[in-house]
Amino acid sequence: MNQFRPNLGNIPPVVKNLIIINVLLLAATWIMEKAGINLVDYLGLHNPQSDKFMLHQIFTHMFMHDTRSIFHIFFNMFALWMFGRVLESVWGSKRFLMYYLITGVGAAALHTFVNYISIASMQNALEAFANTPSPQLLDQFVQKHLQRPTVQVMDFINSWYDNPANSSFAIEGQRLMERIFQLNIDIATVGASGAVFGILLAFGMLFPNTQLMLIFPPIPIKAKYFVIGYGVVELYLGLTQPGSNIAHFAHLGGMLFGFILIKYWNKSTKNFY
Repeated sequence: MNQFRPNLGNIPPVVKNLIIINVLLLAATWIMEKAGINLVDYLGLHNPQSDKFMLHQIFTHMFMHDTRSIFHIFFNMFALWMFGRVLESVWGSKRFLMYYLITGVGAAALHTFVNYISIASMQNALEAFANTPSPQLLDQFVQKHLQRPTVQVMDFINSWYDNPANSSFAIEGQRLMERIFQLNIDIATVGASGAVFGILLAFGMLFPNTQLMLIFPPIPIKAKYFVIGYGVVELYLGLTQPGSNIAHFAHLGGMLFGFILIKYWNKSTKNFY
């Protein structure tokens, strides 16, 4: 049984250039932030209902990362380097780049679809509140769609619970829900994670019995079980933590489109690669 031991040298051109582009854009984002310009507004993926949405963001978001978390880009680039260069060596640069971009766009597609369902649910909640405003409905909306509500927001809700007949609370509650709704629409998605998860999926399919050494816990595991386990965890977290900062369904989208693309290549070509 083979155990995967990454070689520090011989980085193929597409993987090397993808890493360089991601690092340069992270540096550019940080520099522009100091100048008062947020590159994420232009290159991060926004909801199509947002005024900040632009078509090119479907592609550019996968080269952007959050400057507040260096671990985000580190782990993405580390996985790209570790597994991507193996795939590029097997497939060739052209096919690997095609796979990377398609899985990245596929991740954006599934993430946007799930967001569309979430936004539709928020719109229904807004309509229900407008018809019958109550502190209970506001409380449910805040808990579901606002991460880490401020003390002021929770104090406002508790005050309304204490005085439910006061109509001024209903008016202010409506405004609060609309602000939360707009905040959710304007949230940008950034990162190469969708494409990276596609790469993990491909590695698990091409080298299913290759052993990987986990860090926590430090035990060996076959690539196929690692990929399956990661996919199950992402699905669970996506369903149970819909308001998370992590785009779990983007990760699943990268894996799903990667699986479909590999199966298509496997059927349409004599050789898998």
